[in-house]
Amino acid sequence: MNVMSNIKKHYADQLAGGLKHITVPEWKIDIYYKATYPFAVESKILSLQSEGKTVEALVESLIQKGLDPDGKPMFNKFDKTGLMNEADPKVLIRVCSELNGAVSDYEAVEKN
Repeated sequence: MNVMSNIKKHYADQLAGGLKHITVPEWKIDIYYKATYPFAVESKILSLQSEGKTVEALVESLIQKGLDPDGKPMFNKFDKTGLMNEADPKVLIRVCSELNGAVSDYEAVEKN
């Protein structure tokens, strides 16, 4: 196996691990998510954070990472305004913290 094969196999193994979930009693839902995400997803979130748009980055992470039990997106870009203006910030922060905890190592690497 060459290096890229090893890298791709490791990533495929991470994705094959199944979905995790967060129970959100306030919203009466479970939000499912993967253990890892491609940099294409992370880059949009990190870009918003670097621009100082922390709240927008949190909402974007929920939109990009929140899945239903079948692994399909739970939210779409049209939900952004509602999530930013009509969702309890404490609940949103708690949910997004857990969602982003799956990839917190990326943030540690970015800071170094």
